[in-house]
This record gives sequence, C-alpha cells and structure tokens, in this order.
Amino acid sequence: MALSESYWRAHDEGTALVDMTVGGMLAEAAAVAGDRTALVEGIPDPGARRRWTYTELLSASEDVARALLSRFEPGERVAVWAPNVAEWVLLEFGCALAGVVMVTVNPALRGNEVSYILAQSRSAGIFVMDEFRGNPMLATIGDIQADLPELREIIPLSGWDEFLATTSGRPELPEIHPGDPVQIQYTSGTTGFPKGVLLHHRGIVNNARLTAQRAGVAEFAPWLNPMPLFHTGGCVLGALGAVSRRSAHVPVLAFDPALVMELIETEGCQVMGAVPTMLIAMMEHPDFAIRDLGSMRAVISGGSTVPAPLVRRIEEELGVDFTIVFGQTECSPVATMTRTTDSIEDKAETIGQPLPHTEVKIIDPESGATLPVGEAGEFLTRGYHVMLGYFEMPEATAEAIDSDGWLHTGDLCSMDERGYCQVVGRLKDMIIRGGENIYPREIEDLLFSHPAVAEVAVVGVPDEKWGEQVAAFVRLVDDTVDHQELFAFCREGLAPHKTPRHWVTVDEWPMTGSGKIQKFALVEKWVAGEFVDPRS
Repeated sequence: MALSESYWRAHDEGTALVDMTVGGMLAEAAAVAGDRTALVEGIPDPGARRRWTYTELLSASEDVARALLSRFEPGERVAVWAPNVAEWVLLEFGCALAGVVMVTVNPALRGNEVSYILAQSRSAGIFVMDEFRGNPMLATIGDIQADLPELREIIPLSGWDEFLATTSGRPELPEIHPGDPVQIQYTSGTTGFPKGVLLHHRGIVNNARLTAQRAGVAEFAPWLNPMPLFHTGGCVLGALGAVSRRSAHVPVLAFDPALVMELIETEGCQVMGAVPTMLIAMMEHPDFAIRDLGSMRAVISGGSTVPAPLVRRIEEELGVDFTIVFGQTECSPVATMTRTTDSIEDKAETIGQPLPHTEVKIIDPESGATLPVGEAGEFLTRGYHVMLGYFEMPEATAEAIDSDGWLHTGDLCSMDERGYCQVVGRLKDMIIRGGENIYPREIEDLLFSHPAVAEVAVVGVPDEKWGEQVAAFVRLVDDTVDHQELFAFCREGLAPHKTPRHWVTVDEWPMTGSGKIQKFALVEKWVAGEFVDPRS
C-alpha cells in the first residue's frame, strides 16, 4: 500500500529477531559449522596467514575471555588500539564472552586523541600494537599513561602469548544477557568531536544478521573485510555478518587495493563491505585487469553518495549485486538498505527501505510533526537497534533519544510512497545563504554526474555578505577540466544561489576512520587559509 506520510512501521518480513549475545552467536556457529573455516588473517604474506575453524575460534575466544577475567571485572572497559589483526577479532569475541566492554580505537589517532577516548571511557586496560604505519602506539601510551589514573593495564599485542599464559586457573565465564553493553564505539566525527556510543549485544547481533540477509549473502560465502574493525562497518557488519552466515571472515590488515584483489582471488571471497573510495581505488588499480575476481557475488557499501554510473560500473565490472546501507553508529549501525533486486536508479538515488523490525519516520525538525511523503526532514528511527546511549553523557543521550525511544539522527532525508528514503544532507551540513536553505547533497549529486569529477564535497564557508557561501571541493579524473567549466555545468542545472561560488581541487581528503569526508575539517582549513580558490 502506498504511504501518504513519511512513516514506516516495523515489519518482520518473515524474519524473527534473536535474543542472543555475541558470544552466543559464535557458539551457535561452532555447534553447526565447527569444522568450517571461520577466520583467515588477511596479511600481505600468504605463507604467514593464520587460520581458525569455528571450533578453534570459539575455543581461542574463550581462552581470551578467561585471561581477561584474570585482570578485569565484567562491566569494566578495555580498549583495543590496533589495525585489522587476528587478535582484534579474538578480543572482540573474548570481551563479549567475559562481559568486558570493548572500546575501539582508530590506529591512526595520536596521543591527545587516544588520551581523550581512554579518559572519557574510563578504560581500565588497553591492548596496543607496538607501532603501525609509523605511529609509535605503544610508546604513545607510555607517554600519556600518567594522565590516565584509571588505566592500570597496558598489554602489547607483541606479548599476546604472555597475556594468555597469565590466566589464573580457568575462571568461570559469567552469564551475559542480550541487553548488556558490549562495545563503546566513538562516533566518526564528520561534524565535530566524538562521543562514545554504548552498544548492546542484541543490537549488533541482529543488525549484522539482517544486513547480511538483505544483501543476499549465501551461507558459507567467504567474506572479505577491508573495513576497519574499530568501526561498526568492520566489527559488526563484517565480523558478525560473517558469523551469521557461517562464513570464513577475512579481515584485511589495512586497505590496499592490490592486497584486497589478491585475497579475493586466493581465498575465493564472495562478499565484501567497502566504501565507494575503496571500490574506485580497486577499479583504477593496474592489477584490476589481471586478477581473477570472478568469485565475487555481493558488495555492501555506504558512507557517501554512489552515483548511478558508478553503481552500474561496479555491478558490471565486478559482477556483483551491489547494495547500499544507511545509518550511523548509534543504530548498530544500519537502519535502511537497498535490495539486490532494486533498480540502478534506486541504488544510486535512495538508501532503500528500513531493515526488518526497524521503525522510521521523517519529521519537521522544528515542530516534530511527521511529514507528508516527499518532504525533507529529520530521519528518526526506533527499535532493537538503537544504542543504550552515549557513555556517561546523559544530556547528549537525552538530546539524541527522546522519551518515546526515537533516535534523532541529525540526517535530513525524505521518504517516498514506497518507504524508500533519500538523503538530503545533515542538519549541521545545511547551508544558510542569505536566509535560503541549501542542501549540499543536491549539488553533490549534480557534480557527480560530470565525467571529470571523481569525488566531491560541498560545504558552507563563512561570508561577510551572505552569512555562508557555497564552496565545492572536488577531486578530478580529468585535469583539463577547470572550475569555470564546472561552474557553468552547475549553473545549467541549479538556481544561482545554489551554484558554488568557491571551488577547490583536492588530491586527498580529511577522512574519518570509517572512510567519510570530514566536512568540518574542510571548513576549518578554508577559514585557516589553507585552501585557495583561483577564481577569487
């Protein structure tokens, strides 16, 4: 039935929610697929890749849980600061089995950023890589430890065997409940400083299951995971999504297009999660023409606009069913998703329908009224997937989750009569130029359709006359195209006040750990005079 207002009630779509913990999910997989490969270490040296069956992964995770309980109490927070190594996955399951709340930390962060996360989460311990990509992580923790009185344990991953050997006896694993906290994920920070999102077992277990099902992932399909494990895209959709399908999970140490394609070929991977920038890097890499990627069946993407030509290219050149997810860390993380059977236009222009058991509505941000279909407003969602709250931030939690349980995402969206949603932008991204509301997404979509534009971000920058002025930051694939041509292209399709007045060509972006462009950082750099508009 066609909708008249922008409200989608929660449908079960023939799929029941499971009342299960992360540890219970792994135990169930081991009980029915114990001899099948569960984990393959996706490091560059094929000869050094370690492997675990589901039986072995469960046993190893239980050993980690017991070692944790020799040092920490259930409910305490323990951080992990490392790239996508196998120990990260063992700690994800080990913490869940021990009732210890895992705090995930981006391996690219520096001392002051890590210090904030450890202090705000009141972490009692941290597992840390000695160093990664020139970041002296273990030394950094030593430097900041004095400022973190609650941090009593620093465990180098280089001392992993010693950590496991310190288990005193065989501590009984505690009883864990599906509603218990399991992880603190720090928000990506596209609009400012991160908050600690407290997630629960039931939310991430079911979200991983339902996302994998809608993506059409076959049982036992090997799952390549180049998404960072410190983000929900990696440790929920990737790691837990793979377990939900009893798949071999292949976490990639760190994204490298050549390594990703080699792993697809050698491990026979059939599914992967990847943001658009990763897929573009793969298809632009010289190895793309020589690697056998014929095993691939599904790609789960999201995080930014995916124009129709890119959707078509991905599906044709990779031979996959391409699906788009939409959500945020606060909703475990997926709220809506396209289907494998959707048209190219729906995959490019919408973020699909809500997942099963997920309630969604679009409201007027001022009045709170549910809007008619087709009108843009704030995207709200309610259900099993909503976070417990921001860790020890009651005011921020109350601002995000209202008294009726609706999560206010801050995303500006519209819903059509089928329940398919479109992203207009972020409430905080909206540009107000001379009293006119301008949505960057509209301008970005138009610029994406220009063949010379590979990536684009449109922001509002300060302007004495107009309050804000529209600025377009672009990465070009054709250097012969200049800003004047792009200005004329936009002017043909946009009203004058929407057409960008400032243009900047970039070679790389300030990025969040989950692969999203940090628009606030672009504005900060603009204000600081780090960008020059040649038209000025």
